[in-house]
Amino acid sequence: MNLRPEDIREIVLYVLVLIVSVAFHEFGHAIVADRLGDDTPRRQGRVTLNPIAHADLIGTILLPLAGGVFGSMAGGGAVGGFGWGKPVQWQPSRVKRKWRMATAQILVSFAGPIMNVLLGTFIALVHTILVWKGVVVPGSKANDMLLFAVRTNFVLFFFNLVPAPPLDGGHVLEHLLPYRYRKPFEEYARYGPFIVGAIALIPPLPYVFLIPAEHTANLVYRGLAALFGM
Repeated sequence: MNLRPEDIREIVLYVLVLIVSVAFHEFGHAIVADRLGDDTPRRQGRVTLNPIAHADLIGTILLPLAGGVFGSMAGGGAVGGFGWGKPVQWQPSRVKRKWRMATAQILVSFAGPIMNVLLGTFIALVHTILVWKGVVVPGSKANDMLLFAVRTNFVLFFFNLVPAPPLDGGHVLEHLLPYRYRKPFEEYARYGPFIVGAIALIPPLPYVFLIPAEHTANLVYRGLAALFGM
């Protein structure tokens, strides 16, 4: 293993970005479920931005670290790798009566990806201001880290909207479908994890979410640059 100190530093920083992004994602699920009337996430300590409450040892730490190490050794640069957080447990039957159960399911499922959009946009705003003020220089390590953080959050948004369980997009699709399609969907859902794995790991399938994520991040940066007259 031939890793330079700067490689190790980049891997750790990139994995920390992923950990924080995953924490915001899971917090989105928890806070919306809580506001809809189910206190299960609050009782389990999930209505918090503390990354420790949402981290999964394998999915949030070990796997991204391994992805970063192998990516760096392969010469592709240190990256955060692929990972996931601890799923938020909640009970749709406990939501307030004014909410239909299917509506609650959709809102809670969609809340996680939306948090990544909000976080990514906020980081892009801060990044743009720092460049505008000359605090961060394009091409610097700090610039690259902020770009990575923004892109990571938009990738998480589009990846989680892939309509295959156990991703959020799969849950949204399930509750948007008419009831008569529930049985075929259950059959399809059995293969969901394999579909997700294929889309995430088999080239060039990841472009399904990587291309729109990159395009959206660029649009956000162009909009912010125009706002600040850059």
